[in-house]
Amino acid sequence: MNETSSPKIIIAIDGFSSSGKSTMAKALAKRLGYRYIDSGAMYRAVTLYAMRHGLLGDIAALVSHLDNIDINFRVNPDGSQSTLLNGEDVEREIRSMEVSAHVSDIATVGEIRRAMVKKQQALGADKGIVMDGRDITTVVFPDAELKIFVDASDETRAKRRFNELRAKGDSDTSYEQILENIRKRDFTDTHRQESPMFKAPDAVSLDNSQMSIEEQNDFLDNLVKQRLEGIRNESRR
Repeated sequence: MNETSSPKIIIAIDGFSSSGKSTMAKALAKRLGYRYIDSGAMYRAVTLYAMRHGLLGDIAALVSHLDNIDINFRVNPDGSQSTLLNGEDVEREIRSMEVSAHVSDIATVGEIRRAMVKKQQALGADKGIVMDGRDITTVVFPDAELKIFVDASDETRAKRRFNELRAKGDSDTSYEQILENIRKRDFTDTHRQESPMFKAPDAVSLDNSQMSIEEQNDFLDNLVKQRLEGIRNESRR
């Protein structure tokens, strides 16, 4: 599927951790010829910066460092995408369980969220993007042309994360540790004071617990086609 001749839109995807939203967003962007932005990777990069500089316990100091933190993305020759922290490829490091254990706490800080939201909005200024995260449909792009909220059972998400870490060579983290981390992050993400995660009223729900990749892709492709056709019809009026 390639809709390059159609009007460019913003596709905003929110959902729980390890629900597969980043993988689906990345694949959808590729099929559309859009740019993919992983907003969660931005918070993970800030978390890694805090860990490296001993700032996890000093949020005020971390906030004062925000101007020194440059986050960007690079598409690699094999088509994969890397997150760059001050020019360094940190994609592998930011996916570690240690970063996962702290990222939700970092993401609750208002000053950090506002700084990241500002950058995310700038990245989407020209549209033609797919962005996923926790508050993309509600805060970052509340007027996005297409909004999707992704969910799956916590056990399904823990199993996916466990398999992902095993594939990357992490044999130390147990399924039980991952499940506990996911449940903790779910609570933090939905109860934080600053931009708590919730389903936007106009977002399309997608529970992919029992869906194959092919079924999920078909579901998303049909959504995009319907929305683009709706926009074309509106423009003819």
